Amino acid sequence: MAGDNGSVVRWLYLSVYNWVTFFGWLEVLYHSTLALLGGGHETVYAAVKLPLLFSQTAALAEIPHSIIGLVRSPISATLPQVGGRMLVTWYIVWSFPETQSHVLVTSLVLSWSITEVIRYSFFGLKEAFGITPFWLLWLRYSTFTVLYPIGLISEVGLIFTAMPHMKGRSFYICAGLTALYIPGFPYLYRYMLAQRKKVLSKAKTA
Repeated sequence: MAGDNGSVVRWLYLSVYNWVTFFGWLEVLYHSTLALLGGGHETVYAAVKLPLLFSQTAALAEIPHSIIGLVRSPISATLPQVGGRMLVTWYIVWSFPETQSHVLVTSLVLSWSITEVIRYSFFGLKEAFGITPFWLLWLRYSTFTVLYPIGLISEVGLIFTAMPHMKGRSFYICAGLTALYIPGFPYLYRYMLAQRKKVLSKAKTA
């Protein structure tokens, strides 16, 4: 009975978490697209600031999810991805207004939001209803091949944009953290390619 109750709590929690976060990123995608078309890239950050901060901060929950085994994602992949995004979201773009009208904010926000709308809808359907449409499975494990490099280039570009405005130790700390992108990118990209091959091969033979 306790095991059944635990399963229900897990199902309910992950269903709510995935769908709430999905709608957060959907709002980011919607408002960023409207702002880009209506006012240009300079207006994008102001249009998405609050839902972006909410949605990306919600991803912090994925670290304990991974640690306690609530999801299958290894902490070695989850921590650097979430950590890097939090650095850019809060310490770079939110803290340095000089970055907020940069064109790289637009490529950052669009690559992140498209990725996460696909990812959270995939897991939302899987957790809540037990269904994984193949077209959504394919998008989940294929779009990163283009969107992940775009997002990473945008992240690094915005960090370099902010660095001339940093003072004292902040500059050197940020430079050190940015250096982690060098080994981090190939590690995460290879991990995601391996996952893509594994998941899509399994889906085709199912």
